[in-house]
Amino acid sequence: MKKLLFIAALFMLPLLLKAQENQPERLDSVVVSSTRAGALTPVTFTTVGKKELEQANPLHSLPMALSLLPSVVTYNEGGTGLGNSAMTIRGSKGSQINVTLNGITLNDSESQEVFWVNIPALTNLISGVQLQRGLGTSANGAGAFGASINMNTAFVLPEPSARIEMAGGSFGSLISSAAVSSGLLPGGFYLDLAWNIGHTDGYIRNAHVGSTSLYAVLGWLGSRNSLRLTYLLGAQVSGITWDGIDPEKYKTDRRYNGAGEYVDDHGNIQYYPEQNDNYAQHHLQLNYTHQFGSSFSWSNTLNYTRGDGFDQYYKTGRKFAEFGFPFPSVDGVKKSDMIYRKRMGNNYWVFRSDARYRTARVKLDAGVNLSGYFGKHWGEVLWARLLGEGYDYDSLNKSFSWYLNDGIKYEAGAFARAEYQPLPWLTAFADLQYRHIGYDLKGADDKASDIPLDYHADWDFFNPRAGVTAAFGRHKIYASAALGHREPGRSDIKENIKGELIPIKPERMVDIEAGWGYESERLSAGVNIYLMEYWDMLLESGKLNFSGYAIKENVGRGWRRGIEMQAAWKAIEWLRLDGNLTLSTNKLKHFTAYLENWVEGGYVTEEYENTTMLLSPSIVGMWRVNLAPFSGKWKALSLNLSGKYVGKQYWDNTRNPDRCVPAYYTMALQLSHSFALPSCRIGISFNIDNLLNNLYYASAWVYRAWDGAEYTEAGLYPQPPRNYSVKLSLSF
Repeated sequence: MKKLLFIAALFMLPLLLKAQENQPERLDSVVVSSTRAGALTPVTFTTVGKKELEQANPLHSLPMALSLLPSVVTYNEGGTGLGNSAMTIRGSKGSQINVTLNGITLNDSESQEVFWVNIPALTNLISGVQLQRGLGTSANGAGAFGASINMNTAFVLPEPSARIEMAGGSFGSLISSAAVSSGLLPGGFYLDLAWNIGHTDGYIRNAHVGSTSLYAVLGWLGSRNSLRLTYLLGAQVSGITWDGIDPEKYKTDRRYNGAGEYVDDHGNIQYYPEQNDNYAQHHLQLNYTHQFGSSFSWSNTLNYTRGDGFDQYYKTGRKFAEFGFPFPSVDGVKKSDMIYRKRMGNNYWVFRSDARYRTARVKLDAGVNLSGYFGKHWGEVLWARLLGEGYDYDSLNKSFSWYLNDGIKYEAGAFARAEYQPLPWLTAFADLQYRHIGYDLKGADDKASDIPLDYHADWDFFNPRAGVTAAFGRHKIYASAALGHREPGRSDIKENIKGELIPIKPERMVDIEAGWGYESERLSAGVNIYLMEYWDMLLESGKLNFSGYAIKENVGRGWRRGIEMQAAWKAIEWLRLDGNLTLSTNKLKHFTAYLENWVEGGYVTEEYENTTMLLSPSIVGMWRVNLAPFSGKWKALSLNLSGKYVGKQYWDNTRNPDRCVPAYYTMALQLSHSFALPSCRIGISFNIDNLLNNLYYASAWVYRAWDGAEYTEAGLYPQPPRNYSVKLSLSF
């Protein structure tokens, strides 16, 4: 009851506060402010504006476009910017990075991941991105446990405009997009539309992607009221690439991908052409914001997200028993090549209400978040070689699914945040967040239909944050401390249910940040130290469940500690230099690795002390040079040259030098120019990625077992050699 009263009190806050009746600020800047840090908020963040996003390589997904930011490491499974992209921030993986659009989380509630291949081409749609490292400010939804990416599309263009872009590049990559905006019309109405279609063959085999996105906004903006309806569609069909490439095969054919490989009746190697991932997401947001005065505003957002899709596979020698067929064998044969689908459909509802109060010395933000996620997972058999084409697979799938399970997750959360300046040079910060999460999982899962996934859990998390900032002229120093929690994801739970039923606990982290910053007209610089201290991290240890999938277990203590340095210098009017460097240590105090013992059963164990976390480089850095003439007919010409270094990363938590991603270094070059015609402005840019033509891979996974000697399987993700792209844009 106390929890509900607390949430209700925050919801009623706009009706209880008195606001000053002065001229209000533009309401389109209020919508997403509650998730963002201000200039004096004592958290570590970097903000990227719309202009810089538009200048990014047109073939890159958003993670790739942010790859030069401090402590960011990115890669693409298929080797191009399109398709399945992944990023880590300070070593924190995707399920620990909270991603919001207009204040609403994009992370899948069950997996806690953002699958960027399913997100439309956002770099041309969003008005800005703020990347917060560490726990940052309060955010809603899954994954706020190491970093956050806060995006918005909420700014209204003052005048009508239109933009057309066409881009092409290596590996059959093509993107076309068009956008039109009515600007702010008489009466306060406005309409924005954007469309994007993309295609790539991919660098490795079967890394093709076909994507379509649509963005539409219908809104009304008054002096004290704003009403906005936003629709976002992201649909894609992409080849399956997540298995990676065997290390031995990588040495002879780094473009190989074994997905869908089989041998036909004549003994020839063939590849199933429809081994792919099909998925579409529809996001619908309705926002109403009211300004009570110049100091106080109230914003409410209702969001609905529908996701639907499937993965389709050709697999050789699969047992009928794994699929729950109503017969154990056909003519005594129990295995067959098979084509099947793993389907999912989900509905995600969110209601968010935020209040915002501003004076010269006080900033207050408070809000509530209510959400419900309803996910369904099931399997369909499309074909079996042994049964032939004439078998009635439709009736088979209607009569039963080889697996069928539902996940229901609901959350009620609230936060209150304050910044207060007791002195002109001193800002105090406090941020309190409460989350209540409930999760139900029911049904049978893939390859384990006889083991029900009957599970229910409730979690209550209280996440406080506090800090101070002192600003003296061009200098500022800050320090903060925060506590965060993260609930287990769907795969963590279901694989554990099918295993040894080891209880798993939520993860905890204390994040301590301290930094210094300097800013002048020509020079900005900053240094910050972070201590991210973990308890009960959920990690794969090598144990497997009855279905052969990896089980995660809680590991008592771990930490990510480091120093981040960054600087930007405008040496002269037409020359700008940027750079950042992260030095870190990423450790587990104690880790037990388990190798499945194929000879005697059970496991062979290995013990490690103060071992390095997997895929966590201790050095990450970049430099960039921008040349831009400031006068004459070449004033709109720009040349960007950049370099990125990522240190050695281990495949697993054993710190074995034979299982590591070697350090790699890449460079990129961009040359762009724009010029005005009587009716439009034309822009053209030319990009070269991996300028030095380095052949490297950027990530990997490994499985280890014992059969009298160590047996290892691994998958590597090669990145492409030197590649090119060109973009032409017309702005009206």
